[in-house]
Amino acid sequence: MARGARLLLKNSCYHIMIRGNQKQKVFFDEEDYKIFLQRLKKYKKRYNFFLYGYCLMPNHVHMIGCPKQTDELARFMKALSISYVHYFNDRYKKVGHLWQGRFKSKVVMKDEYLLDCVNYIEQNPLRSNLSPSIATYKWSSYKERVIGDNGKSDKILDEIVL
Repeated sequence: MARGARLLLKNSCYHIMIRGNQKQKVFFDEEDYKIFLQRLKKYKKRYNFFLYGYCLMPNHVHMIGCPKQTDELARFMKALSISYVHYFNDRYKKVGHLWQGRFKSKVVMKDEYLLDCVNYIEQNPLRSNLSPSIATYKWSSYKERVIGDNGKSDKILDEIVL
């Protein structure tokens, strides 16, 4: 059965999810998380993707953002995903797939629901009992977005303009 076409709307934001194959871990230590964020920053710049929120969980990733051009979403995700797979497979001496199928995306209208969606994904570590507080979880956009400090030398998020 052929997969359905991805819904792409001009000037829309997307909640993007990628999951480890068979729900397996894709991040094992801090280095893995840092490498993914470095590559996220690199490819969001290259493909004009405006990033408004993210949360990296041990076996999956959530992001919310808007591509400048609708056709850039797939290119951005392909580059990011493949780049991280090469790093991961090389580091852990693996071969084959890391991600479970293609990334999923849902349209998020650029209004107050966008902020609700960002808040929702940033709360994933609480719901999964990975952290007692959103503010202490290192691998989400919360600190940069709300507190203005991501614990890193430079920012990765773009400003939300409604």
